[in-house]
Amino acid sequence: MARDNRPPRKPEENDGLNKKLIAVNRITKVVKGGRIMRFSALVVIGDEHGKVGCGMGKAKEVPEAIEKATVQAKKNMTQIAMVGTTIPHETQGKFGRGCVLMMPAQEGTGVIAGGPVRSVMEACGIKNVRTKSHGTNNPINMVKAAIAGLKSLRTAEQVAALRGKTVEEVQA
Repeated sequence: MARDNRPPRKPEENDGLNKKLIAVNRITKVVKGGRIMRFSALVVIGDEHGKVGCGMGKAKEVPEAIEKATVQAKKNMTQIAMVGTTIPHETQGKFGRGCVLMMPAQEGTGVIAGGPVRSVMEACGIKNVRTKSHGTNNPINMVKAAIAGLKSLRTAEQVAALRGKTVEEVQA
C-alpha cells in the first residue's frame, strides 16, 4: 500500500459566507527548459447582508489558487450601504477601463446584470438592481469596478450624519 505524502484535507468550514468562483486563468511562463504552467483564480465572497469582497490567487494547482483567492477575499470584505434589497442611489464604479453603471430598482425586478457583476450583487445580498457594463468585458476589471461603485454608496442617514443635519434637511 503506497503512502500518501499529501497533508490531510481540512474539513470545509461553514462560516455563513457565499463564495463564488468568477474566473480561472492559465498562465504560461516560457523558460529555457520548457513551459511552466500556473493558474490564477478570481473569487467573490459575501454574507448576503451587505458585506462583499473579492480576491485573486495564483498557484501551481487550481484548488490552491482558489483557496488563496478566498483568503484574500475575506481580508478585503467591506460593508455596502443598502436600502431594503436594493441600492440607495444610482452610482458608477470604475476600475481600469471597466465601468459599471448601477441603478436602484423596484421590488420584484431582480438582478439585471451580466456575468461577474451579477455574482458580486448576489454575494452582497442585493436582490433588485439594474446594471450596465461599459468599456471592458474583462472579469477582473468588471468585478473591481462593481465593488468600487458599491463602496461609493451612501444612505440618506449617512449623508445627514456627515453634514451634521437631519435626514429631512438633506432630502429637501
